[in-house]
Amino acid sequence: MSSRLQFCEVEAVETIGEGTRVCLDLADRLEPEEGLLLGDTGHGYLLVLSENQSSETYPPRPFRVNCGAIHHYLLGENEKTRYLSDLTPEMSVMVVHAGSGAQRMVPIGRIKIEKRPLLRIIARYAGKRISATLQQADSVRLMRQAGEVVDVKSVQPGDSVCFLSDQPGRHLGERIEEDIQET
Repeated sequence: MSSRLQFCEVEAVETIGEGTRVCLDLADRLEPEEGLLLGDTGHGYLLVLSENQSSETYPPRPFRVNCGAIHHYLLGENEKTRYLSDLTPEMSVMVVHAGSGAQRMVPIGRIKIEKRPLLRIIARYAGKRISATLQQADSVRLMRQAGEVVDVKSVQPGDSVCFLSDQPGRHLGERIEEDIQET
């Protein structure tokens, strides 16, 4: 996986209003550079980092990833995706390290679903639109290309953020060969 993690350039950050977001509280401590691969479409997934660092408004929660909007794809083991809405506490998720690309499976301890203000980060890589709809909070963080962590409220057009490229075409999370368009 390490050779597949790349950086895409942010084109826009849009406030989109209130929506349903999902937090996953995992049954293990995550490092500040670890997170989950999440996205709006099958074109690619942003690496959303754990809440392992304190912010102005939140204490550290080293077991938590604020995954964003309930419709997101979560990339998992064997390149299978799941919708956040389909997750249950009996499942495990694939945690990825931003620096090394190392991955490990970690059980879900609790799922928190709440209404929160959301923003959409839209980026481009090789002509593809990559996006994620995340809670507008300083505890939600991404990794910039320089290896620094940035909260989503501070992300600006022109920033390069860590992601994994993919191609659309899934049925029940499994990759299929099909002409599919996602935007």
